[in-house]
Amino acid sequence: MGTEAAIPFRSRFFNLKLKNSSNETSEQSCIPCCNQSPPSSKKLFELLCDAESIDDQLNTLLKELQLTEENTKLRYLTCSLIEDIAAAYFPDCAVRPFGSSVNSFGKLGCDLDMFLDLDEIGKFNAHKTSGNFLMEFQVKNVPSERIATQKILSVIGECLDNFGPGCVGVQKILNARCPLVRFSHQASGFQCDLTTNNRIALKSSELLYIYGALDSRVRALVFSIRCWARAHSLTSSIPGAWITNFSLTMMVIFFLQRRSPPILPTLDYLKTLADAEDKCIIEGHNCTFICDLNRIKPSQNTETLELLLKEFFEYFGNFAFNKNSINIRQGREQNKPEPSPLHIQNPFETSLNISKNVSQSQLQKFVDLARESAWILHQEDKDHPSPASNQPWGLAALLLPSVAKRVSHDKKKRKKPASERIKNLLESIKSSPENSTNTNGKRTVSTQA
Repeated sequence: MGTEAAIPFRSRFFNLKLKNSSNETSEQSCIPCCNQSPPSSKKLFELLCDAESIDDQLNTLLKELQLTEENTKLRYLTCSLIEDIAAAYFPDCAVRPFGSSVNSFGKLGCDLDMFLDLDEIGKFNAHKTSGNFLMEFQVKNVPSERIATQKILSVIGECLDNFGPGCVGVQKILNARCPLVRFSHQASGFQCDLTTNNRIALKSSELLYIYGALDSRVRALVFSIRCWARAHSLTSSIPGAWITNFSLTMMVIFFLQRRSPPILPTLDYLKTLADAEDKCIIEGHNCTFICDLNRIKPSQNTETLELLLKEFFEYFGNFAFNKNSINIRQGREQNKPEPSPLHIQNPFETSLNISKNVSQSQLQKFVDLARESAWILHQEDKDHPSPASNQPWGLAALLLPSVAKRVSHDKKKRKKPASERIKNLLESIKSSPENSTNTNGKRTVSTQA
């Protein structure tokens, strides 16, 4: 009575304990470990304020938040441990990471998305048609592929819950558009989502990786916009009417496609560069694009991150969301095919809107904050604040929670909406020769009397 019983399903993880444990442990026995969590908001804010320029701020934020090599390896190891468990039912399966864990846009502490790949098993089950006889392996059939996916994940979920070492809090979310099993992996500390029959997500991860690798400014800008959005509660870890990180990433890519000259190519252009080896059709959707980075010409655009950050807020602060959609396949604005407040076309399943969940109020909040942020950066151009001053500046100033509160406060105090006042200010600043900015992000000062 009172003693625990071990289930004989062993992980490849070992626990190392002292035989005679005591409270006194020498410092020499401690093994140094790399930090697998992002810095605190206070620490990050201090690092940004100590930077030398806005470009330096964006690169500093990227360096502090991006996945480390150790963290990435730990994610692959965790996938292999889950593969060990799934292999009890499907001996030739593979569990692969996808999403933010591998697309180069993952932040320390992000969830681990895993894909249960059963393709190799399907190849063995293919029937033989040569000769006069039909020969095939006996398998169990179900009415649809979705039901098969639900049954597979249901059984794997039960196995993880009952036998999986370190797998806790298992939830089987089988009625979602993409069925999944969610759980926490104690040894690695990751919150995990396991799916199957979601191969398009793997291609999306590959596409984002290519975009992130084409130009060093892409990831720095995406990380900064995501951080800004989270600071103002535009995004949330809880599903709802908020903009997602994936939608924000698509918006940044679209914006960079719209620059002159473009910083990123359109998906259709990447498709034209593809050869026979790159051809990929998944569930009737054309997911073809070139995978060889060496065959994609680098951009001739030399704009600074400071200018791009400012122009991003200005571009989407004045974007006609009421009638236009965002489409990275063609890299141009198009009429919305549906009345959703925000329409961002899924790059592969083109009939889908990846931002269908976003409400009008959340979109308006994004627009208001984008206009306010653009105005703040333009004011800094005018006032030339010193990075050595004690006042928050650049990206650090944009992360202050009081920005959103000031917008709300101004709306209550003044008849004219803050968003309209900021829009008018931006238009006057853009038309003023005294506050012009060249393509390299350098400030120019008028010498007119």
